[in-house]
Amino acid sequence: MAGILDLLNSDLGKTIVSGVSNQTGQEQNKTNNVLTMALPVLMQAMKRNAATPQGAQGLMGALESKHDGSILDNLGDLFGGGVSNNVMDDGEKILEHVLGSKQRNVENALSQKSGMDAGSVAQILKVAAPILMGVLGKQKREQQVQSPNDLGGLLGGLLKGNSPQTEQSFLESMLDADGDGSVIDDVAGMVLGGNKKKGGLGGLLGGLFGKKQ
Repeated sequence: MAGILDLLNSDLGKTIVSGVSNQTGQEQNKTNNVLTMALPVLMQAMKRNAATPQGAQGLMGALESKHDGSILDNLGDLFGGGVSNNVMDDGEKILEHVLGSKQRNVENALSQKSGMDAGSVAQILKVAAPILMGVLGKQKREQQVQSPNDLGGLLGGLLKGNSPQTEQSFLESMLDADGDGSVIDDVAGMVLGGNKKKGGLGGLLGGLFGKKQ
């Protein structure tokens, strides 16, 4: 299974970055940087939510109904006439559910790290959230995930399945705080602060969402 950084580096990812950039009026490289930092954080938050039976069942229900991956088949239509208010509203609801009271903190942290104003970051996340759910829905189908109990593994694979080439390219072009090549951990460290050596990505995000994982 390809990782989330590989997805952003693929043709599909480039279409997503370009569409989100045009929708929000931000430069593509800045939009790409925000998405590169934000998507692992959102996915880790989803993984945390899916660690409870109720959360896993809720995510499974969403992936089996509204977010089945079909949004990825119509990105031209999605971005062609401007993203609809319905999609933006859906994105806001996803963010509220996934991030809860920490949503503004995440947006402000991404703003600080990317140099983009928090309002623009918020707009990018609203567009990106339904697309990310579509990615999960597509992966669920392709991986034939039938049980809510298996969603943690699906999300974990997307977080950890990046190719060494993609991680190395990203590492060289953007960041690697301590030179150990652990890109996803460093993304979380940039966004959330703290020392990733203490519990890794899960520990950092555990602090963001209230307790250690």
